[in-house]
Amino acid sequence: MPAHDRIYRTEGVVLRRHDLGEADRIVTLYTQDYGKRRVIARGARKPHSRKAGHVELFTRVDVLLSAGSTLDVISQVDTLDAYLPIRQNLVLGTYAGHFVELLDAFTEDEDENRSLYHLLVEGLRWISETTNPRRTARYYELHLLDLAGYRPQLNECVLCGTLIQAEDQFYSVMDGGVVCPSCGQHYPRAQFLPLGVLKVLRYLQRSPFEAVEKLELSDTVQRECERLMYAILTHFLERRLRSADFLDRL
Repeated sequence: MPAHDRIYRTEGVVLRRHDLGEADRIVTLYTQDYGKRRVIARGARKPHSRKAGHVELFTRVDVLLSAGSTLDVISQVDTLDAYLPIRQNLVLGTYAGHFVELLDAFTEDEDENRSLYHLLVEGLRWISETTNPRRTARYYELHLLDLAGYRPQLNECVLCGTLIQAEDQFYSVMDGGVVCPSCGQHYPRAQFLPLGVLKVLRYLQRSPFEAVEKLELSDTVQRECERLMYAILTHFLERRLRSADFLDRL
């Protein structure tokens, strides 16, 4: 926020919230214009608060903020999209939590990134409408890694630079991409990567979501894609994802 602006408007998505005192809430928003920001929703826990329904998790809001001494304060808030299917379905809600956890983990406070904001907004829409949340999650993960600067290399061997051929390959999580058979068979960091899984990951990486939504995948391929993506995410974040553990139990 520019130093001279005491009141400013933006839109954002509610990532997290927790109680403050007897009536207020601290809300973490990922905003379009200012990145991740913690703000106060005064009176949001009161029974008849007008703000309460607008600061639910995953809600996309238009918000008017007033500069505060420590945290800025929500002066006015309106819902732009509540993503109702997420609220009505435990599985979809858990995937939405996964999307939010990833974005939260890969971003710093007040580091504006409009591309990441629009990916989050689209991701919540996709998971609300998708016929296959597992496939949609892999699509979101790949594109978030891309925008965060960790795009997996799927077209050339990360060790020797040769163009990857249409055959089974290897993948090195620590080296950030595919390893060709010549390099991978004697490389301790490389894990086997079936050609079918590689083709799916490439397709997800380069295609618009509307095309991906028509893609039919076997349960085996989906499990292998999920296993590899979780390994990649865990490597970069240096911890297990809480949402991934919960999704495993569902």
